[in-house]
Amino acid sequence: MKLYVIVPLCALFTLTQQAPSSDKCTCELTNSAKAFPHDKLSTVEDNASKCNSNITPQKTLELESLLLGLERRLPQLQEDVSMLEREDDGELYAVLSLYVIENELLEIKQLIDRLNSSTLGHQRLTSEATKQLEDLSAEMQELETYDTMKVVKGQQDNHRLQSDLDQCRKKLHPTIQSTQPPQGNCPHGQLQNITGPRVYTAGEYPGSYKYGAWGRDPKPEAGKENWYWLVMMTSGNKYSNYVRLYSSLSALIVGVSIPGNVQIDSSNPTTNTIQGPNVVLYGEALYYNCYNQDAVCRFNLTSKTVNTLQLPKGTRFNSKGNFCHLDECYPFTDLDLATDESGVWVIYTTTQDFGNLVLSKVEEGEPLTLSQTWHTSVYKQGVTNTFMACGVLYATRYINKDVEEIFYSFDTTTGVERFNIGILINKMSPNIYALNYSPVDQMLHAYCDSYMVSYKVLFS
Repeated sequence: MKLYVIVPLCALFTLTQQAPSSDKCTCELTNSAKAFPHDKLSTVEDNASKCNSNITPQKTLELESLLLGLERRLPQLQEDVSMLEREDDGELYAVLSLYVIENELLEIKQLIDRLNSSTLGHQRLTSEATKQLEDLSAEMQELETYDTMKVVKGQQDNHRLQSDLDQCRKKLHPTIQSTQPPQGNCPHGQLQNITGPRVYTAGEYPGSYKYGAWGRDPKPEAGKENWYWLVMMTSGNKYSNYVRLYSSLSALIVGVSIPGNVQIDSSNPTTNTIQGPNVVLYGEALYYNCYNQDAVCRFNLTSKTVNTLQLPKGTRFNSKGNFCHLDECYPFTDLDLATDESGVWVIYTTTQDFGNLVLSKVEEGEPLTLSQTWHTSVYKQGVTNTFMACGVLYATRYINKDVEEIFYSFDTTTGVERFNIGILINKMSPNIYALNYSPVDQMLHAYCDSYMVSYKVLFS
């Protein structure tokens, strides 16, 4: 009797479990649109990134620098050959002149060799880039077909409309010319803009010395009007014991220093050797921060003698008053030496000035003296560099890795300070460690992470 009851209950339980549930519903969704090719988009982005990394302003500027060097070297060669033809005495003068011309021809040959190599590389790069751009364009057009909501097309239309609106506003509201009076007693007028870079080169030691400075002597000896100088921090990015000379811009670019090094001392660092990158050459003498002193050193390249100028009490040195921006400070930039049309200047800070920039004029006589001092209201550690032009102090600040801004000026003639200069410098490297103005050709020479870069200064 018990067995009869159990069997039907088991059968009933099995049937209940196998029956479909009444509260479940299944439906099938079919998408008629094509699936978006995320893999293809990722490939396009990677190709575009590679294209951007292959084509950089540096590659173009390298070629322009070589051409500029050649452009300046050929007239010099022509002039030297003409002089030899006029004054050839058939003896010692002719031998020396031929030796000079031989060296010039060697430099020109090296320039041409580098030009040929760069040109072939650029042609190959152009051909590859053209093909890559054509492929990218075709792929982007294909990807745009997936924009069924016309979002991308709407953004493009809005961009065109915004451009047209901006053009219309410019026509209705023309730019008002500045009414600021000319600054300083400057034969060129007021500084208006910085253009370039005009020169971009790694020189002899690409990537070897991060800190340094370079430029031209505004008061050279006869026969050295076209020479350039270079100082690199060769010991721990802080110190140096020599200045390196080049007979021309092309010699600097190709890395041929026939004059070679002029050594201050055989040891580095030691008493009176160079501390920090902010140095200048003026009247065949190198001005710089003396090693471990709050003083300016002047090294005479001819006599190989050093004179020192003690700065006011409280002057910050040994990396206590550096140029800085938010991410870093530039070590041992306490003293910044500068040249302009009137001579040599030193920019520094003191404890009495609470870290604000102080500007003093350096007199050339014996002994070295400071003729006049000005006190500013701009904080030195908010500045990345300074330079002088026509008696006006200019200060720069870091905007980003691509842009530096000349934001401040102090006119030593009128005493007027301005914080709204707003002139932008397009950088080739993130940091400018030294900035020197050359009154010879109104160029601004920058030393940037071991590269030498120059800009044209435009005056009104």
